[in-house]
Amino acid sequence: MCPPRVKEEAPRKVDWQDLLPVSRRQRWAELTLPLPWLVLSWALYASPFWPAGALASFMFFLCALRLNHEAIHGNLGLPRRADIALLHLLSALMIGCNSSIAWSHMQHHRHAMGPNDLEGHCGHMSAGEVLLYGPRFPLDLIQHCWQGGGRKWRRRMLCDGLAVAMAIGLILCSHQGFLVLHLAAMGAAQCLTAFFAVWITHQGTAQSGLAGRSQRGVLARLAYLMFYHREHHLFPKVPISRLPDLAARLDDQVPGYAKSRQPVVPWFDRRT
Repeated sequence: MCPPRVKEEAPRKVDWQDLLPVSRRQRWAELTLPLPWLVLSWALYASPFWPAGALASFMFFLCALRLNHEAIHGNLGLPRRADIALLHLLSALMIGCNSSIAWSHMQHHRHAMGPNDLEGHCGHMSAGEVLLYGPRFPLDLIQHCWQGGGRKWRRRMLCDGLAVAMAIGLILCSHQGFLVLHLAAMGAAQCLTAFFAVWITHQGTAQSGLAGRSQRGVLARLAYLMFYHREHHLFPKVPISRLPDLAARLDDQVPGYAKSRQPVVPWFDRRT
């Protein structure tokens, strides 16, 4: 599937443990992050300006991916059962199987773009190839988790499937146009996840040996800090909200780190 590669290791002489604690205020900010975009998208879909709802849906999906990602890594300061329940809830809202994403994402961290990394193999494709592959990507993640995750992960996937089926059933039975448009938007977003959530932060890194790409500046903030991907791979237990602090320390304390960085979109990158 993917050629073997050397995994970039986390620098040892960097202070990062103080970035781990999550306050109650930070936790609630993270848990509610997608909600304004969800409400805005529904309001726009129900208005004469319904085409603009697609942009709000995209931002909701991005923020939900971030929340989903933090739950996967246990970075919200919640009991593990609450993290799993959150994955099921987000599965219903995003119309996808987040448990399969969770299992495959942990394999992605473990195998780092190597032959056993199904998620990361998107980074070895061209932009055109990954866009064509996109609709198949969620299905491959489901199959991958079902075959390799074991009984526990199969149970979680079945819970996700039930949540998604109930959500789709309620939407279709409601006959509400704004909910049907939300359903269509989530379907499109799932087909583009391979591009926006994997390829854009990993393309070219197999050749460079870096753990991922990392953006600075306004685009990094517009992407809700999800483009600090190299830093996340090196220190996955650091919450996303603290990754800019971690990146600044790595730039200052690790010789050659800033110079070797590959931005996601160079034209919108702020060089240090």
